[in-house]
Amino acid sequence: MTRSWLARLVSGDSLRLLREHVVAAVRIRAKPITSRAEFQRFLDSRASFVAQTTLYGYLRARAGSRFPELFDNETFVRSINIAKWPIWLACLSDLSIYAGGLVAQRTAAAQPEVAGLMNSAVDAVLVATGVPGDAGPDFPSLANEVRERVRDCVWESVRDDASPFTESPAALVRWAPIVDEFKRLDERFVKNSVRFRWQEVRRDLRRDLAADAVLASDT
Repeated sequence: MTRSWLARLVSGDSLRLLREHVVAAVRIRAKPITSRAEFQRFLDSRASFVAQTTLYGYLRARAGSRFPELFDNETFVRSINIAKWPIWLACLSDLSIYAGGLVAQRTAAAQPEVAGLMNSAVDAVLVATGVPGDAGPDFPSLANEVRERVRDCVWESVRDDASPFTESPAALVRWAPIVDEFKRLDERFVKNSVRFRWQEVRRDLRRDLAADAVLASDT
């Protein structure tokens, strides 16, 4: 996750930067994923994209025309900073399970080989992120839950559909800085908005993933 961008996000230029970042992500050109480094970048960048667009989309939908004013409230900004990280972790968790399942389906690799790839990829992303200074106290334990989910996955059982994406919809409902009453009313809509965002990511990974090349890559 691009921490420097996130730090700028809560500055005075927050809304302009959010718009520019989302537009840039949408315009990412199709590029074959042929190395482990490219695979890791895909997991990180697309988890970040889904986390950011769904969180800020929900906040904007609830706040309406007052949305820009919210960023002048320091308490609200701190709440966003706490919320964005567990949502990102949940997105990374879901996408990693889906991606590992796709590798298993497209190659002759046995469970240990796919597990080695996925454990290494997820750990590399988490190590590169570290423990963000603006994350809440739950971040380390939630990051370990991502590692455990990937470590325990039976890769040949993962389907090429929406079924791996179980954590991110619930995480947005849980962590978004919205009052509980509204979240209860919005839960179905919010979860569906996250599932919708994953459709394009799944399409892109199906199109771009060169699974055998990624497994054979050293870096």
